[in-house]
Amino acid sequence: MNKMDLANRSQIKEWKRYFEQQKCISYGVNSHNKENIKELLNFLLARVRELKRTNDFNYTAVIMLIGIPNVGKSALANSLHQIGRISAAEKGKLKHAIVSPNPGETKDISSLKIGSHPNVYVLDTPGVLPPKILNTEVYSKLALTGSIRDCLVGERGIAQYFLALLNSSDEYKKWAKLSMNVNDRTFLDLEAEGLSSCELDKKQKRQYPTDHTQDFIVHDVRRTLFETISFFDGNVQVGEDLSRLIETQFTSLREVFQVPVELGEEAQNKVAAKLLNLFRTGRLGHYTLDSLPWHT
Repeated sequence: MNKMDLANRSQIKEWKRYFEQQKCISYGVNSHNKENIKELLNFLLARVRELKRTNDFNYTAVIMLIGIPNVGKSALANSLHQIGRISAAEKGKLKHAIVSPNPGETKDISSLKIGSHPNVYVLDTPGVLPPKILNTEVYSKLALTGSIRDCLVGERGIAQYFLALLNSSDEYKKWAKLSMNVNDRTFLDLEAEGLSSCELDKKQKRQYPTDHTQDFIVHDVRRTLFETISFFDGNVQVGEDLSRLIETQFTSLREVFQVPVELGEEAQNKVAAKLLNLFRTGRLGHYTLDSLPWHT
C-alpha cells in the first residue's frame, strides 16, 4: 500500500466520522473496484439482516440510490447486480442500468436484484438537483464534476475553474519528481537498477503491456502543470496573476495534447475538453472540492 492509498483511507475515515456525527450511515466505495463492491454488498446485507425481524426467507428489502447527476449511481447499481448473491439465471433476466459520462441519462427508476435469502433490490434513480442554484461556487463545482451539462457553462470556463483550484492548492507538488529531464530519469533508472538499455526497454514494455500512449500524455500533463505553477513569478491569490498563469497553462497544454494552433479559439476548447476528461476519470489525482468541519 502506498502513501496515496493511506491518505485516501484516512480521508474516508474522516468523512465517515463526520456523517456519523450527523446520525447518517456512510460508506466510501469505488464502483469500478470489485473488492470495494464486495465489501459494500456485505455491508448492505448486514444492515438488512439487522432490520429483519423474522426468519421468513421471502423477506424483501429495497435500497434506493439517490444523489446528484453523474456521480456513478448507475455504475454502482450495475456493479452490485453483477457480483450480487443471486443466480446467474436471475442476473440474465434483469436489465442493466444505463451508464453514460453525460448527466441526465437515467430517466426512470430501475430495479436490480443484488441478493437472495433475503431478497434485496437496489433502485437506480435519476439524478436530482435543486430547481435553482444561486451559489456560484456550488454551481462551478457541480459543473466541474460533470453533474451539469458542459454546454450550459462551457468547457473552457470549467477547465479554467479546475486550474484555478489546482494552482491555489498544494496538489501539484506531488508531481515534482516528474519535472526531471527525461534523459536524466532514464540514466538514473539504469544506474540504480543496473539495467542495460535493452533491459530497460523490456521493463517498460512489461509495465505498459498494451497501448500506453495515454499514460505518457498524463505524465506530460502533470509535469507541465507542475512546472508552470512552480516557475510562475506572480501571486496566484491575485486575480489578474492567476488568469495570466491559466492562459500560460492552456498554451503549454496545447503542445502536450498536440492540438494545432491553426484552430485558433477552437484549440482552447479542445485543450479544455481533454483536460476535463483526465480530471473526471481520476488520472490527475483525487480531489475533495468541499471541506468539512472536522474539528467541530
